[in-house]
Amino acid sequence: MDENINILELCKKPEQIEKAKRVSSEWSRSDYSGSIKCRISNSFRMKYKIKPGLYAVGEPDANSEVFASANYKLSFDVLRKALSGLSAWILVLDTKGINVWCAAAKGTFGTKELVRRIDGVKLGNFLNHRRIILPQLGAVGVNADSVFKRTGFKVYFGPVYAKDIKAYLNAGRRKTAEMRKIKFSMLDRLILTPREVIPAMNKFIIFAVIILLFFGIQPTGILFKSAWVYGEPFLLLGLASITAGSFITPVFLPFIPFRSFALKGWITGILLTVPVIFLFNSPELKNILIFSATILFFPMASSYLALQFTGSTTFTNMSGVKKELKTALPVYLISAVISIVLLIIYKLHKLAVI
Repeated sequence: MDENINILELCKKPEQIEKAKRVSSEWSRSDYSGSIKCRISNSFRMKYKIKPGLYAVGEPDANSEVFASANYKLSFDVLRKALSGLSAWILVLDTKGINVWCAAAKGTFGTKELVRRIDGVKLGNFLNHRRIILPQLGAVGVNADSVFKRTGFKVYFGPVYAKDIKAYLNAGRRKTAEMRKIKFSMLDRLILTPREVIPAMNKFIIFAVIILLFFGIQPTGILFKSAWVYGEPFLLLGLASITAGSFITPVFLPFIPFRSFALKGWITGILLTVPVIFLFNSPELKNILIFSATILFFPMASSYLALQFTGSTTFTNMSGVKKELKTALPVYLISAVISIVLLIIYKLHKLAVI
């Protein structure tokens, strides 16, 4: 943020208008580090936002284009970087720190908030035109006709990717078929996997403690050797489930059979966990109770983790996610309960309680 720009000088109606903050189209070192942190830390991402309002890139005037963005800082940063070499206004909506696509589905990047921001900065007072360009992924939340009726501003839905903005403007604000496509390539999915893997690994620490305690408790007390010898295969199975559900499934999503994320995750879970079960010559895994609990629980854990990726992908929609959750969650719950019961029976038998 460099300085403020006094837009009162551009006003046809010299009413009190808030100043626009001038921003650079170049990223700073902190911008680059923030873009990495928000992909690996949920807590950081939820706080990575900027103040809603009007911003200026370059030297915008009354004829410059106006772009709308979310106040999730990474969304804002990607937009201003794409405007390098241009002079434009950026109207930032209060999306509660959520990106455009998700905010549009939640309603925070929507008609009401857009109208409120246009009126709030008195956008019509200093522009010679009445148009505002929104990201295509925000279209689901905005009723363009309603915005026009209430503000006089015509909404244009720009390209999917900010990098295409210059070509879009050069074509007279017209999109090619390529500009409308959501590619979501393997690289795009790979970049998002830390958001899935890191929270899962945080939970794995709790899982590891429970497993080691479970196998460490013996009739003679807690034995660390027993905890490690018997628990090691199950720790590896846990890591295999995380790898399958949080990494392999997202990266290879289009190539795994079935449309359901839960089924995709279950398939990759089976492919990774079953070899671990049979490669380990563990006496515990030969027990029918342990074997049954293992073959039931770990592929389901992979399935559950894969289902979390529905919040990051462009391959589904809100109604599809709700439908899949409605079906999958009871299955996960029943599988977890059965697995726990089998383990309890096994442990009680080992402790000579039953």
